[in-house]
Amino acid sequence: MQTQNPTGIDAYKPAQIAELVETAGVAKAHLTVGQTLTLAILAGVFIGFGGAAFTMVMTGVDPGFGPARFLGGVVFSLGLILVIVGGAELFTGNALMTIAAVDGKISPRALLRNWSLVYLGNLVGSIALALAFAATGLLDGPMGATASAIANGKADLSATQAFARGVLCNALVCLAVWLSFAARTAAGKIMAVLWPIAAFVLLGLEHSVANMYLLPQGALAGADFGLGAAMGNLFWVTIGNIVGGAGGVALAYRFAYLRKKPQ
Repeated sequence: MQTQNPTGIDAYKPAQIAELVETAGVAKAHLTVGQTLTLAILAGVFIGFGGAAFTMVMTGVDPGFGPARFLGGVVFSLGLILVIVGGAELFTGNALMTIAAVDGKISPRALLRNWSLVYLGNLVGSIALALAFAATGLLDGPMGATASAIANGKADLSATQAFARGVLCNALVCLAVWLSFAARTAAGKIMAVLWPIAAFVLLGLEHSVANMYLLPQGALAGADFGLGAAMGNLFWVTIGNIVGGAGGVALAYRFAYLRKKPQ
């Protein structure tokens, strides 16, 4: 006779999640170049779809505050839901691979190889989707004005603001990925992703892969920032994402659950 979980919670425990995340990191490091790039391009497209949906939700409303922005965050969650449930390689989520690297399950070189290939693939997928949306004509109307305003706001951030928002953003993104490992069903994974992602969008935090789509989308819609401003935003947000995900989440949980205990 099967015993029931007395807590009523059908989920993996935190220590089990840490082991699952580490195992997944090893598997990611052993993907071929072709597999990694293909899955990374898909992730860039997936996050871009979330960014496009967010842009449309914000059209016609105040994009800075209120319930509409929360709704935009819920809609943007589509991107990470597609990545987690559909299967793809996302740079920000792969910050959790740091656990496997610290434990010696993968080499630092393998970690950097994965991050580099995934970052490149995410960028290619994001830009390709932005070009596709420009071809639809949707960016010629009100949606384009919103896209331009969103991109200009990101390009105007200082280095300190972009970095700090990147740190906090990827702490929430990696927590969303972490929680998704706890779930045993697709529905559970979707619910785990939804709230942390909606929160980071609501709070106006910065996600490097989302910006890989939102900045080109804005430029194609007529935003008036230069290439240097876009590259500066991506640089500082990316560094912040690494710090927030690898340091703020991965190493904290690794210390809590996987560090070697004295005999």
